[in-house]
Amino acid sequence: MLPDQLINFVLNPLLVVFAYFLGSIPVGVMLGRLKGVDPRKTGSGNIGATNVMRAAGKKLGVVTLILDAAKGFVPVALATLLGVPLCVVALVGLVAFLGHVFPVFLRFKGGKGVATALGVYLAISPVTILAAFVVFVIVAAIWRYVSLASMIGATVVPIGLYLIGAPWSFVVMAVLITLVVIVRHKDNIARLVKGTESKLSFSGGSKN
Repeated sequence: MLPDQLINFVLNPLLVVFAYFLGSIPVGVMLGRLKGVDPRKTGSGNIGATNVMRAAGKKLGVVTLILDAAKGFVPVALATLLGVPLCVVALVGLVAFLGHVFPVFLRFKGGKGVATALGVYLAISPVTILAAFVVFVIVAAIWRYVSLASMIGATVVPIGLYLIGAPWSFVVMAVLITLVVIVRHKDNIARLVKGTESKLSFSGGSKN
């Protein structure tokens, strides 16, 4: 086995493992403890930024968003910097996302993965994530449902990647992430249908 092949043989699995364990770090739970609360026992029970904001305040909610996004951005950016094959970069991004959704540190009961997916996409296609963010803001501003905006925004990404001619491995990764995001929002979808989903309040907090 040639030296470069040997390096890739060792490096690629290490990147995937690193991505999973980094993605598994329960940022929302750890930050919630600073305020003496557990987001898993408050509001929607989700460990993501929106519920942390409800449980522990806006500042910790924003920090949760940034750090959860970093969990996706860092391993993908590192894999890209190291020049591994694009299919491996895509796998690293997918695994980082799945680490947040199914974290080993929380017995595989994690969040919905939107912020971590955001970080993944920022590392591979900032233009596409900008388009998705614009759609997210428009949907959130009109209907004030973060869950609805998240799902629609997530759906925009694989379409955008396809339209700009991104590698197929990136498109497939984005499709898989979108499917998981939608499935993880199944309870939100049920509440949206019933009209009981919490709305975003621009004056602070959320309301029904």
